[in-house]
Amino acid sequence: MRGGPGPWGPGPFAFEMRGGPFGPPRFRGPGGRGPRVRRGDVRAAILDLLAEGQAWSGYQIIQEIGERTQGVWRPSAGSVYPALQQLEDEGLIQAQRDEAGEDRRRNYTLTDEGRAYVQAHADELRSSWDAVTGSVDDAVFQIHGLAKQVMMATVQVAQAGTPAQVQQASKILADTRKALYRILAADDEETEQDA
Repeated sequence: MRGGPGPWGPGPFAFEMRGGPFGPPRFRGPGGRGPRVRRGDVRAAILDLLAEGQAWSGYQIIQEIGERTQGVWRPSAGSVYPALQQLEDEGLIQAQRDEAGEDRRRNYTLTDEGRAYVQAHADELRSSWDAVTGSVDDAVFQIHGLAKQVMMATVQVAQAGTPAQVQQASKILADTRKALYRILAADDEETEQDA
């Protein structure tokens, strides 16, 4: 939480999406790992995005992959930028800078060779999305959507609620957090008893 202007408007209860308590959840699969991402899925997703004809920066690619997978797949800069460099070295994409020089980001587009590659491998490139999102249970998508709705309601109460309403909402959230941890604790206890 930070005061001042933010994506939710000005005021003492403006929330920042990155890094705060209401940031997008990181989904974990069995064993505490994220979704199953095969080697080459980042590369395939990049090519599939660029096939739409828009120029994308590395940052925009990271954000777009996260949005299109509802936050399930959030590739790191450490996987996206090397993949972009590899694709550029292979001659499949090209980087360009803003002509006016105002935007210092490199924006990537497909080369003619890249467009031919994408056409020849369209199904394979699209399957990279399914491979990642298919490794996550539908319940994960549902809880993610519900968490977003709770976040929006929390922001509304924080901005428009009376002090008593804000205090009541804080108690509900604290109780909910504890209840969620109790679910995990109960699951751990059952696993120990089974062993």
